[in-house]
Amino acid sequence: MKLQIIFFVALLITVSLPSVFAEELEIFTNQQIYTTVHPLLVYGNAPPNEPLVVRVFAPNGGIAEFEQIIVSQNGSFDLLLMNWPESSTSFPYGTYTVEAITQSGTSKKVDVKFAASIELKQVPIERSIKTEVFAPEIAAAHKPFRVYVQVTSDGLMVSGEVVQVLSSSHLHTPDGKVRSLTRSLEMLHEGLYFVEYTPGIEGTYIFHMVAFSQGTQSHGSAATLVLGQDIAGLSRQVITLNEVLTTASSELDTLQTDIHGFGSTLEDASSKIRDSVTQIDTSVSTMSSAVANIEDASLQINSLLFPIVGAIAVILALQITILARRR
Repeated sequence: MKLQIIFFVALLITVSLPSVFAEELEIFTNQQIYTTVHPLLVYGNAPPNEPLVVRVFAPNGGIAEFEQIIVSQNGSFDLLLMNWPESSTSFPYGTYTVEAITQSGTSKKVDVKFAASIELKQVPIERSIKTEVFAPEIAAAHKPFRVYVQVTSDGLMVSGEVVQVLSSSHLHTPDGKVRSLTRSLEMLHEGLYFVEYTPGIEGTYIFHMVAFSQGTQSHGSAATLVLGQDIAGLSRQVITLNEVLTTASSELDTLQTDIHGFGSTLEDASSKIRDSVTQIDTSVSTMSSAVANIEDASLQINSLLFPIVGAIAVILALQITILARRR
C-alpha cells in the first residue's frame, strides 16, 4: 500500500513538474547596452500557447515600442523587438525598461541602456531621476504663491499622477511642523507639477519634493522667505522713499542757492561796511587834521593877544595913576 502511494505521488510530480517550469516567466535581452542600429532581441520562458505582451518603456515612463506574440508549445519565446534608431527627442539616450506581461498579469522587467558607446565601463546601466523645485525667494504672509516641480528621467519629463510620482512630498513651516503636499499638488503637464500655498505666518518655508519613478527616487528642495508684505509693497515704499529723497534733494539745492545768494549779500554788506569804515577813517583823519590846525591857530591867536592885553593893562595902570594924582 505504501509503495502504491509513493508511486502515485512520484507520478504526479513527474507530470506536473514540466508544467510548473513552463509557466515560470523569464525575460532576457541579447545586450545590456545598445547603440544606433543595434537590434533589441528579447527571449525567455512563459506559459505555453498563451499570448505575451512585450513592451519597451522610455526613460520618462512612456511606451516606446509594443509587441504581442504567442508563446511556443515548449514555453519559450524569442522576438526581434526593434532596431534602435538615431537618437532623437522620441528616442534619447538613457535607461529603457523592457517588460513582458502574461495573460494572467504576471510581469517581469529588465533595464537596458541606449547610449552613444557600448563600453560597459564608461556607461553604467542606471536610471537618472532629477527633481527641480522652483519657488519664489520672497513672499508675503496671507497672500498665495505657486511652487513648481519638474521631474525628469534621463532628460525626459516623467509621466504619472501626483499620488504616484510625488506621494512623499511635504512642507517644513517656520513653526517646526511638517505638512504633506500630496493632496495640494496638481499636474500642469507631464513631469511638471505645481502647488498653490498661502502662508499664515512669517518665516522661512522649505518645500521638500520627493519624486519616485520606476524604482528610482530623487529629492529636490526650495526655500521661500515670507515677510509681512510682498515685494510690490516694498517696491512702493522704496518708490515713496525715492520721491522723498528727490524732494529733499531739490529743497537742499534751493537751500544751497539761497545760501549762495545770502553769501553774496554778506559779501556786498561786508564790502560796504569796509567802504564805510574807510570813509570814517578818512573823516577821522580829516577831523584830526582840523583839530590840529585849530590848535595851531589858537596858539597863534594867543601869541597875538598877549601883547595887546599887556599894553591895555599898562594903559589902564597909567590912567589910574594919573587920576590918582589929580585928586
